[in-house]
Amino acid sequence: MTTIRPPAVAGLFYPADAEELTLDIQQLLTDAEQHNLTPKALIVPHAGYVYSGAIAATAYNTLRPVASTIKRVILLGPTHHVAVHGLALPNVDVFDTPLGQVKLDSDAIQAIAHLPQVSISAEAHAMEHSLEVQLPFLQSVLIEFTLLALAVGMTSAEAVAEVLEYLWGGDETLIVVSSDLSHYLPYATAQQVDNATVQSILQLQQPITHDHACGGIPISSLIIAAKKHQLTPRLLDLRNSGDTAGSHDRVVGYAAIAFSS
Repeated sequence: MTTIRPPAVAGLFYPADAEELTLDIQQLLTDAEQHNLTPKALIVPHAGYVYSGAIAATAYNTLRPVASTIKRVILLGPTHHVAVHGLALPNVDVFDTPLGQVKLDSDAIQAIAHLPQVSISAEAHAMEHSLEVQLPFLQSVLIEFTLLALAVGMTSAEAVAEVLEYLWGGDETLIVVSSDLSHYLPYATAQQVDNATVQSILQLQQPITHDHACGGIPISSLIIAAKKHQLTPRLLDLRNSGDTAGSHDRVVGYAAIAFSS
């Protein structure tokens, strides 16, 4: 019997209606700037689509030329609701969204199941939006892929980088780190803070702290891996909620960054 993780934030972070969701994503992708890249890894924001969807679309647009090549997505995002030590796998066979089901990659799970920093937690994944909101974009851009979803909690960048090394693969494997940047700063302050954070990422300098990016640990782990595999990061888009759909009083920062060889 197939076990399913149902969508938790459909109708909140993005439309619950499949047709409306498809149209929204296609419009976001159509409006997004084009970049001629072949990314191995992406950093993508995870707010509601009205806030960060345009920035996310800039990242996912880079996958269109290589969509048929990518067969497996390693998706890492921070936990927002449940305290987790290490990295948590879900205990399901598929993730469901309004656009259909995404199968979990059993081979990839087996490849890391023995690692002490990896555990299984249904609770960590049940309400986690940082992973879920990436799936409709991936379903819209890629042709056929399996998923390894990792909720990253209290751990070190080195421990996460070790997991990435086991999963690195070749051109068939895409790594996506889900992270927003600064939270609830005034607009001008957020711009300064987020610019500094992005410069650190582009210069492959870590650690990226949690107060500068909610996915700071997985971003830092990606920096470690990028150095080892000689990947170059490139900024695709940098904005905040004040630029998209919010006030300038308390904004959240969003960046789209691609890593390629």
